[in-house]
Amino acid sequence: MNFDLKITGATIVDGTGRAGFVGDVGIQDGRIVALGKADGPARVTLDGTGKVVAPGFVDVHTHYDAQVMWDRMLSISPWHGVTTTVIGNCGFGVAPTRAAHRKLILQTLEKVEGMSLDALQAGLGDDWPFETFPEYLDAVEKRGVAVNVAALVGHTPLRLYVMGEDATARAATPDEVARMKALVHEALDAGAIGFGTSKSVTHNGYAGKPVPSRLAAPDEMDAMVAAMGEAKRGLMQITIGRDYPAKAMAEASRRHGVPVTWTALLSYLYGPGGHRKQLELAAEQRRSGAMVIPQVSCRPLNFEFTFADPFPFEVMPLMNALAAEDARMPGARARAYADPAWRERFTAELTPVFRNWWDRTTIAWAPKTRELEEMSLTEAARRAGKDPVDLALELALAEGLQARFRMAVLNFDETEVGELLRDPHTVIALSDAGAHASQLCDACYSTYLLQRWVREKKLFSIEEAVHNLTQRPAEMFGITDRGLLAEGRPADIVLFDPETVGPGPLKRVHDLPAGADRLVAEAHGIAAVIVNGKLVRQGGLDVADGGALPGRVLRGGRAR
Repeated sequence: MNFDLKITGATIVDGTGRAGFVGDVGIQDGRIVALGKADGPARVTLDGTGKVVAPGFVDVHTHYDAQVMWDRMLSISPWHGVTTTVIGNCGFGVAPTRAAHRKLILQTLEKVEGMSLDALQAGLGDDWPFETFPEYLDAVEKRGVAVNVAALVGHTPLRLYVMGEDATARAATPDEVARMKALVHEALDAGAIGFGTSKSVTHNGYAGKPVPSRLAAPDEMDAMVAAMGEAKRGLMQITIGRDYPAKAMAEASRRHGVPVTWTALLSYLYGPGGHRKQLELAAEQRRSGAMVIPQVSCRPLNFEFTFADPFPFEVMPLMNALAAEDARMPGARARAYADPAWRERFTAELTPVFRNWWDRTTIAWAPKTRELEEMSLTEAARRAGKDPVDLALELALAEGLQARFRMAVLNFDETEVGELLRDPHTVIALSDAGAHASQLCDACYSTYLLQRWVREKKLFSIEEAVHNLTQRPAEMFGITDRGLLAEGRPADIVLFDPETVGPGPLKRVHDLPAGADRLVAEAHGIAAVIVNGKLVRQGGLDVADGGALPGRVLRGGRAR
């Protein structure tokens, strides 16, 4: 047989969790046509000796909804072996959106998902090529994309589309609920794989108002899930909050036969050891007939922040009050930070999750004291003979509140994280790729898993880790033609060196529209990334054709 592309002599790890074996992979017309033995010439041959060939990784929690309209490569996900992404998480997205609400939806993304408003406006422009959700999927498909994209329809744009700015202020009327439900049906018919929403108390949008989905009453939430039950397809992804507890998720799942996945079960979110009760609850829900799947992360939840906008601390009433005061009287933040009495109060009112936060904090950027950059705050304070809170605020004041600090907010206890990763009722996700670009970079979660939890910690075998990056998330999200290496399947493939694979250090670049900045991490040990039979990355470089790109919109969970 003649092949378009062939990989020879690699260890084949097919995504099922079964033991790998050495062999070849042959690709023709975008599909795998030989697995194990691929005799015959190929237009392109890759030597896989000493490497692992696996299905392309499936990242089910991204926020590329806007970025896909200007960055067809969806960087940086393919760098780290991701060949399929899911957008529309947490109920955020850019469709459906009326022209009158475009700025409002972008301001919401700016506030909640940490996206640059200048970058969003410059990247999307004034004339969006879509209004409805079906038009949005068509626009993504027409522009082309390097990797596959599956989409959830977002609750926040749905409410804005039906209710206008009232969406941030009140419950929907029965007629409005019916119209939203009809739009969910329309989105499912167009190819949405489900519905995303948020009830998180931390999700406040423009002008500090709750994001629209937080105003949804129980009957509205039920109607959205009912639409998927009626269509007999789709899942609900939700960022949890007290208004929609685990009991409500389980009831909705059982009533309508719809899987529910929630974001996110992280170490220390419920205090030391608190995750175990949530794991027990997930097991109990599964036994009761509900399909409720917590999303977990393999990385510490690191945030880069400034004290001009101290995002991690915004859950503290003291910091919320200071933010409101600073909005009324500019300079209030700086005055408070310089006040020893305010500093003492700040330390005294830290919630348990923030106790000793300085031990998990690194000084990321301080141009006037460059010698402190990438030093732990604790070590810098020890050398200076100062309290770490005092040092942090002094550095912030010296830099006009623009000094950057990187803190592991949650998921820093590796014993607990290991328990979350190994639990049979969770799914590894939460890369948040495309969001919080200037604050964090977890799009490298896949290579981190392979480095930290396979090679270094040995929590997983390579076969188990690949299964958790491929078949498992694909099946949970109803993505039916990805996540496995098998003859006849689309050729989404990553070739990597198990001895060197991992993420590089974080670095700040200014490559977003309008020159906005973001954090990125290169990948080590990723030899090649193939999407639908076409090379998109090789040797750490993009090699896809600048015109036609091989990614597909996975309508209903598969390429049509």
